[in-house]
Amino acid sequence: MATGNRPEVPVLAVVSGPPGSGKTTLAREVARTLGLPLICRDEIKQGMVHRVPAAEADSEDLLNQRTLAAFFAVLETLLRAGVSVIAEAAFQDRLWRPGLEPLARLAEVRVIRCAVDAAVAHERIARRAETDAHRAAHADQDLLAAIAAGGYSTDSFVWISLPVPTLTVDTTATQGYDPGLRDIVAFAAGAVSSTTPVP
Repeated sequence: MATGNRPEVPVLAVVSGPPGSGKTTLAREVARTLGLPLICRDEIKQGMVHRVPAAEADSEDLLNQRTLAAFFAVLETLLRAGVSVIAEAAFQDRLWRPGLEPLARLAEVRVIRCAVDAAVAHERIARRAETDAHRAAHADQDLLAAIAAGGYSTDSFVWISLPVPTLTVDTTATQGYDPGLRDIVAFAAGAVSSTTPVP
């Protein structure tokens, strides 16, 4: 709910989608345009790798659990302080929904789904694995191997299924989005309602 142009509760705009769908790039643009903090799951994980004992850093499951807990704890802290925030992660529904449901009592949750052509997503994953040294904290090479073996496809991604305003954005083009950035930003700010039916 809003009074004038000022929301009564903070907005939590969640940018979601499969690996290589352009989530981080879009989330940064939206956060920068709105002047909001961006909480990025991958950046938390990368920071954690520098500080946790080597044995934990080498345990993907344990590192992912710690990252998940920290990610949602940071979101809760900001929302309880009344801060609107952009959150970005490649979580599928089984991880997003349990973390988001309690936060829906603190904020207006809005979901942005980043959809992309599979070939474009695969190319992006390969490029970032080669050029971004910080990606060593993630399993990009394992993901590329699974793609090559036919064991993974963006089509298998399970979207967040919550009854909240949801916008699907096609990020396939090398420049621009569909719908455009202005509409995405307005949606993330809580200025417009959903244009995509929630399943």
